[in-house]
Amino acid sequence: MSERSKGMWLCALAMVTVGSTVVASKLIASGLPPFTATALRFGLALPVFAALMWFMRARWPRPDRHDAVLLLCQAAAGSVGYTVLLILGVRWAPAADAGVVTGTLPAMAALVAVLALRERPGRYLIGGIVLASLGVLAITLRPGGEGGERTPTALLGNLLVLGAVALESLFILLNKRLRVPLAPLVQSTAMVALGLLLSVVPALLERAWRQPVPAEALAGVAYYALVPTVAGFLLWYAGAARLRGAEAALFTALMPVSALVLAAWWLGEAVGWPQIAGAACVLGAVGLVSLDGRRREGAVKPADVYSQSFACRKAHGEGSSSAHRKSNIPEQGNST
Repeated sequence: MSERSKGMWLCALAMVTVGSTVVASKLIASGLPPFTATALRFGLALPVFAALMWFMRARWPRPDRHDAVLLLCQAAAGSVGYTVLLILGVRWAPAADAGVVTGTLPAMAALVAVLALRERPGRYLIGGIVLASLGVLAITLRPGGEGGERTPTALLGNLLVLGAVALESLFILLNKRLRVPLAPLVQSTAMVALGLLLSVVPALLERAWRQPVPAEALAGVAYYALVPTVAGFLLWYAGAARLRGAEAALFTALMPVSALVLAAWWLGEAVGWPQIAGAACVLGAVGLVSLDGRRREGAVKPADVYSQSFACRKAHGEGSSSAHRKSNIPEQGNST
């Protein structure tokens, strides 16, 4: 198998793990409070990332006050906020719906960047934002009835998932403000550690130990911590290192598709035409945002979005750094 083929398979598997987080969150929501699940997720993932840093001889960062505040805000938004809102959202909304909504991340990130940085959006980006919006509307405003039940709680759930995506987009915007960019592995470890720090106290206040916890909820936490968070990170960067940025960006479209398939297969949810139509719109949005990213240097591209948000969302590696070379994990500039 050629290196390019290996890269394609690795990126595809990484995006499948991202899509599976929606299903894992649905299992978690059935038996664990959101902050408790978040703290457990980071508590399980942190030793693995710490071991990876030791193995790769990566150095722990020493950010100045400006970057330290930004990293803390990133952890609050993209690590804790995203996970908590996603778990709350799928408690009331179907996982298939949530998969479509989370797939709008590249378009949402581009929209947030345009609004915050006051950039003039191009026609591809406008088209991507419109398509992503139509995808969300297709599932939230679908008519009621058999196979398309629409309840106030489901609408609230979809809004919470959309809020999680917005927080994730804020994470990406803050990442661009770091004065000293961090290597992917280093920032992933920092986000997991800070996420654990921020979620421990709210988790203790939830007092989840007072009631029995279903085994499937604990299994969902363990899966979320070890497969999408750790294995997904390694798969993405190993695959992206073997592909051009435009090629890696194409595989981000697999995320909402994998969420729909897994929701139907693992959870037994009915996937109807509204979800399929919504997913099609989201896939089109990913494609248009990717085209806009290729047209404008420095624009938000789907591959950049998932590179920056992968491990809770995971890592950032702009610029040249010896830490990238020491860790054998490619810097973002090369991988995307």
